Amino acid sequence: MPKKTTPKKKSKDLKSAKHKFPPVEILRHSLSHVLAQAVLEMFPEAKLGIGPATDNGFYYDFDLPRNLIPEDLPILEKKVREAIKKNYSFEKKVLPVPKVKAAFEKVKQPYKVELLRDLERSGAKDVSLYKHDRFVDLRKGRHLDSTGEIDPECFKLNKIAGAYWKGSEKNKMLQRIYGLAFSTPKELKDYEVKLEEIKNCDHRKLGKALDLYSINNEVGAGLILLHPKGAIIRNIIEDFWRAEHRDRGYEYVYSPHLGKSGLWQKSGHLQFYKDDMYGPMKIDNVEYRIKPMNCPFHVQIYRSDLRSYRDLPIRYGELGTVYRYEREGTLHGLLRVRGFTQDDAHIFCRVDQLQSEIEGVLDLALYMLKSFGFKDIKVDLSVRDPNHKEKYLGSDEGWTAAEKALEEALKKKKLDYNRVEGEAVFYAPKIDLKLVDSLGRDWQGPTIQVDFNLPQKFDLHYIDKNGKKQQVFMIHRTVLGSMERFLGNLIEHYAGEFPLWLAPVQVQIISVSDKFNKFSEDVYEKLKKEGIRVELNTKEESVGKKIAESIKQKIPYVIVLGEKEKKSKKLAIRKRGQKKISNQALKTFTTKILKEIEKRS
Repeated sequence: MPKKTTPKKKSKDLKSAKHKFPPVEILRHSLSHVLAQAVLEMFPEAKLGIGPATDNGFYYDFDLPRNLIPEDLPILEKKVREAIKKNYSFEKKVLPVPKVKAAFEKVKQPYKVELLRDLERSGAKDVSLYKHDRFVDLRKGRHLDSTGEIDPECFKLNKIAGAYWKGSEKNKMLQRIYGLAFSTPKELKDYEVKLEEIKNCDHRKLGKALDLYSINNEVGAGLILLHPKGAIIRNIIEDFWRAEHRDRGYEYVYSPHLGKSGLWQKSGHLQFYKDDMYGPMKIDNVEYRIKPMNCPFHVQIYRSDLRSYRDLPIRYGELGTVYRYEREGTLHGLLRVRGFTQDDAHIFCRVDQLQSEIEGVLDLALYMLKSFGFKDIKVDLSVRDPNHKEKYLGSDEGWTAAEKALEEALKKKKLDYNRVEGEAVFYAPKIDLKLVDSLGRDWQGPTIQVDFNLPQKFDLHYIDKNGKKQQVFMIHRTVLGSMERFLGNLIEHYAGEFPLWLAPVQVQIISVSDKFNKFSEDVYEKLKKEGIRVELNTKEESVGKKIAESIKQKIPYVIVLGEKEKKSKKLAIRKRGQKKISNQALKTFTTKILKEIEKRS
């Protein structure tokens, strides 16, 4: 390996120097190398994995002699700052792969050697290295000129996690150190404030506080138990979903939770999706598998009768529960689960109907997302990797027609989109709509896929006006995605403060004392009769404690009833987030909130 270089002299003290603001990705890559050097100083026997930049910083993976603890991070931060102060130059070299591999073998860095062997197999001749002080690492892109260009206040090591080497659970679990890094200290501080907001909006924390759902070890990881209040929100979402789909010509269907393995073999799932499916079970000496998707069942419903060109399009919709094997380390509350309900639908249409059907799905998806309060949407068009067509089912002609239909629909709807090569699923190109929440984060939302492969595999056809068989086209689509994930998105988007139409409890009535319980019960019954989700609190507690609990539960309206309200026949109403109390007659209040619910304000 290259020998130690003499640190570059600086004309000014770093504290008084004016720092340049380097392109942030270059800064983050440079910091990941400085962190790796610091870890080697602390653990000379450490084995190095990889250290890329991320959207908000960087990370590096290590195989270490002991488990890291949070107290290690300040020590490593100090070492990184020392390297910054010494202003080591970053030097780039391009060397033959075999020579670099031999050098890393000599210093016993097996993960780097494995990466270099991968490069050899791919046909690479040379590889780029970056060196600062005595530390040398692989790197494709650029680094800063020197460590001294890094503002020591623009980064922070913030998290330790586990990560399988190359992302495969078959490999060793390494230790990952995450760091935040921005061009300026102000950007870092602003992001730390945002992280605190994100922490306060965490659906796992709020889900427990608001009694919406739980996950139980006796039931199993990644399997959600929705509590009554969480179930109310889900029922509202599903009722809205069903009504909109009926209005747009969809027919509702149901399908079983498992099917014969031969069905999944024929559909291609066992060849391309087996690792994400649960293992087989024997029933009457026939092998079955629990379903990861609903599409083969909808295909069989279509095949159950002869279809004419006049019958098309046919739109089948289902809130179908599916099961996928997610690795335990990737599970995350409601957002990443093993059993979930998809708002699934499949459209069977002629090729001349394809574009208009996609436009209809886009209209529905955008309308529903906006109704739930997601105003900003990002769009990806995922197509095949043209250099690796062997990874995908179907003909070039089919892929070209499908990609064109999706792209033309996006253009017709005047939606800006990002074309992403290599992100298509194995059987179809797709449109992904990503919803942007109140904290500016992207979440996976609606998906629209044009599929010509399943229709070929299952001989899905219709009879045209000349009496001839024609292959049908199939559109797979969701407009909300997983019900579980969408509920998690809503919890974080609203920080638990659901709009009135979605709130599990819309109004809470607080009785000041036992003396006013009967009056409070009468008001409760009248609101309940109007279809308002109302809760009555007659506990033997102070009014202040009852109000504090209602605030904690984020209930939109709280009505306090006592002597004054009984005499005046006017309710003392406190709206969520407001200190001012308004006094209204029951009829006035009821009319007002029913309108608010109807408008989904």
